[in-house]
Amino acid sequence: MAYNNGRENRKWLIWKEAEEKILREHGVDEITIEQSRTDDRADFNSNRRFYHWTSDFGEYLEGMADREQNTEVKTVTELLEEIENETLYRALLTVDRRTLQIILLKMQGYSTKEIALLVGLSTGAIYTRLDHLRKKRRKIL
Repeated sequence: MAYNNGRENRKWLIWKEAEEKILREHGVDEITIEQSRTDDRADFNSNRRFYHWTSDFGEYLEGMADREQNTEVKTVTELLEEIENETLYRALLTVDRRTLQIILLKMQGYSTKEIALLVGLSTGAIYTRLDHLRKKRRKIL
């Protein structure tokens, strides 16, 4: 959602007028109230520039996301093709196909129980394979 400067300015003016009314009721002199208004306005303008910039940046990112194709990795081969780190790629080539399939299913959000049913292993075996893979990764990296 874009930053609406007019709406934010109106909200700031209403807030500032209410604050100044309270200050006057408590006997604060006009010079101090004017100095407070000047300082608060500088803060408001700084925040406005920030929110305007982040709003523009957010819209830019949303546009980039729309242009990017969100391709989900669906096969073990695609998983291996997506890896850019050469060392990690070589390490995964040494892993058996079933473990790569477990990694892929884990990346897709499946639970360990669901993965166990899909690949025909016990949940303990899934945990063991993932643990061995973590240890291998630590040695490499």
